[in-house]
Amino acid sequence: MPRTGRKKSNSGIYHIMLRGINQQQIFEDDEDFVRFMDILRECKKICGFELYAYCLMGNHVHLLMHEGKEPLELIFKRLGSRFVYWYNLKYQRSGHLFQDRYRSEPVETDGYFLTALRYIIQNPMKAGLEAAPGRYRWSSYECYCGKSDDLTDTGMAIEMAGGREELLSFFREMNEEAFTDVSVRKSGMTEEQARAVMRQISGCASTAEFQALSPARRNEIISQLLGNGLSVRQITRLTGVPKSTAARRAT
Repeated sequence: MPRTGRKKSNSGIYHIMLRGINQQQIFEDDEDFVRFMDILRECKKICGFELYAYCLMGNHVHLLMHEGKEPLELIFKRLGSRFVYWYNLKYQRSGHLFQDRYRSEPVETDGYFLTALRYIIQNPMKAGLEAAPGRYRWSSYECYCGKSDDLTDTGMAIEMAGGREELLSFFREMNEEAFTDVSVRKSGMTEEQARAVMRQISGCASTAEFQALSPARRNEIISQLLGNGLSVRQITRLTGVPKSTAARRAT
């Protein structure tokens, strides 16, 4: 089927999501997170966009941003090519890392802007990585608490909410909107626990190492992961295999 055109935002503001191909892990360790943020800074200087929020999760990224002198297509071409080149060298792999198209939602009202911002900040809570905003390292939350950086543009949101404390209080309110996200079925264990089980059973330190195994060995490990309580979606994220492959082992 032909691709549908992206809906343009009259405000120039978008909620963006990038995710790994087959929903696989994008970030294996702290170095990967840091490198992605460094490249995001580089692209911000080149492309001139404003970034109101970011949250880097294991297998996807959320951004709330305003287009600058370059359109989204060019921004994410720069960002993707730089990070994937570095990532493939590090993990001695080749091919795509991101799903072929980033997702984008126009943000055209103040209310929707603040709700999308809160949704991004709360993403680690929804994944079970923290009980309240503040523990997770790879998001913009601390910038809104007053920690300065050269990446997040906080002024507009703080003014829109009526002040810093009002905005932080808003972040703590529960938010049930789905937005442009990946639906995840809970397995009863956190992502850290699932990753530890995967590495113990497979002996692989990264998704790339797992993908280098023989098909028979991969299938054997997938069956063991399912038997140890991982969900199909967790296995997909941690191993990079298609969801249908992991689901077949579950039947």
